[in-house]
Amino acid sequence: MSTAKPEATLEANFDGLVGPTHHYAGLSFGNVASERNARRIANPREAARQGLMKMQALAALGLPQAVLPPQERPHLPTLRRLGYSGTDAQILARVARSAPELLAAVSSASAMWTANAATVSPSADCADARVHITPANLCSNLHRAIETETTARVLKAVFPDPSRFVHHAPLPATPMLGDEGAANHTRLCSDYGDPGLELFVYGRGGDDEPRPARYPARQTRMASAAIARLHELDAAATFFAQQHPEAIDAGVFHNDVIAVGNREVLLYHEQAFVDAQALRGWICTHLPGERRPVFIEISETEVSLDAAIASYLFNSQLVCPADGGMRLIVARECEETPAVWSALQRILADDRNPINGIAVFDLRQSMQNGGGPACLRLRVVLTPAERAAVAPGVWITPERHAELLAWVDAHYRDRLTVDDLADPQLLEESRTALDRLTALLKLGSLYDFQRN
Repeated sequence: MSTAKPEATLEANFDGLVGPTHHYAGLSFGNVASERNARRIANPREAARQGLMKMQALAALGLPQAVLPPQERPHLPTLRRLGYSGTDAQILARVARSAPELLAAVSSASAMWTANAATVSPSADCADARVHITPANLCSNLHRAIETETTARVLKAVFPDPSRFVHHAPLPATPMLGDEGAANHTRLCSDYGDPGLELFVYGRGGDDEPRPARYPARQTRMASAAIARLHELDAAATFFAQQHPEAIDAGVFHNDVIAVGNREVLLYHEQAFVDAQALRGWICTHLPGERRPVFIEISETEVSLDAAIASYLFNSQLVCPADGGMRLIVARECEETPAVWSALQRILADDRNPINGIAVFDLRQSMQNGGGPACLRLRVVLTPAERAAVAPGVWITPERHAELLAWVDAHYRDRLTVDDLADPQLLEESRTALDRLTALLKLGSLYDFQRN
């Protein structure tokens, strides 16, 4: 009789691969880092390599780690829909002359931040015992809204088995239903395979609730409630918390910039929520299983909102390596910000929480555009059978990692400015790269240029 332990249900990370047109155009109003670094010279090759290094490091910790491909950029189908005609080169030249900000938007590599790609609920939480996936409509910004159709296509290719995965259409793209995906969604549980609690954080709710004055609140309560219904979640295990409007006005455009949760742990800034006490009380009375909730609140006096946003402390990943405990995956900026690093050392020294390690990564190319470690990944809890049903080519192994690094080195530029976006050769380079990538990952024809 075999004594081997059965495989466990685990949380997998699906990281977005930075695209060949990664540039700094300051497209995201309310994202302080994005606006601050507008028009800087970008290095797409280094950006992609930094992301791949993080993926391989997490895979080496024994975590299921996969990659999601970038999108076709510049996106000529969008420009044609907006009335531009002629050859691809002619369209690029015309848009560069008449609407350079539009060219920057349709060239954005922002799909790399797959925390915004979709909201995913595991089979343990859904009434039909299948994984439910809803792509975000991202209707607050043009450069993100144009991702949705391709994102849905990618997710269907990666999670193809309808007996295990349910793919919902994005919510209607209206301000009332603004949906920014998993960046505003956290799941807590005792063990990943157990039924858990799903927390949805919104910036804009009813007329009687406070709203930010400076920056827009992108996620709406109505959108979050719709996703909970679509995913067939238990209402008794679902909570809707409002993000603090003062945090949004400070530059916290998504909840994952101010809070991170994993299994039974919730790490957050004291200004993350309008009513953190109510949220904590609900979690304490509703979390099922043997583990009890662990709350780690960081005060404004210990780490200011400005320092938290600049370092992306709360945009860290909190993961459970195969060797036990929990580990924080943080950006180099956390180590370089004294108050943040001191707070992290305090957390590490406190044996009342399970966090027993910190790993620091250089992700400056992403950070300068307003995305830290957690922005780059979509979390998906999968049973062994569900993991086996995922498209096999996307899993990161040492061999796949080496292949992707070689692919990046062969196809990516090491310098890119917003003025380079009109270069028709850049479009051709990007299409050639993506065509080879879909073959490498065995995902079929994902992009408009391949399908048409």
